[in-house]
Amino acid sequence: MPKYYKLDRVREMADNDEDFVAALAAAFVEEVPEDAERLRKAIPEADFYEAYQAAHKMKPTIDLFELGILETLIEVQDWGKFEQEDKNVEKQLQIVLTAVENATNEIKADFGL
Repeated sequence: MPKYYKLDRVREMADNDEDFVAALAAAFVEEVPEDAERLRKAIPEADFYEAYQAAHKMKPTIDLFELGILETLIEVQDWGKFEQEDKNVEKQLQIVLTAVENATNEIKADFGL
């Protein structure tokens, strides 16, 4: 039983086709950490556009795998979208990065990636 992510929605979307579930897991591992790295760089540099783009791209996958951080990711996205210079999202960034790292490591182990 996965600890850092859930497959309920993934399996529902895949109609319990385990090959498709595995393909979605592989896509998660390939794309989400890359976008998380974009966030890691963009936020300290106050690159609002890049932060918005990366967070926005991550949202559907984070939601599909139910990492439990969607609202936090939306805060980060909105920081970039609305250029909230007066707001510090470092705490939210760390929550997102930790969740992505934990889920990625677990998915790699669970799916042999």
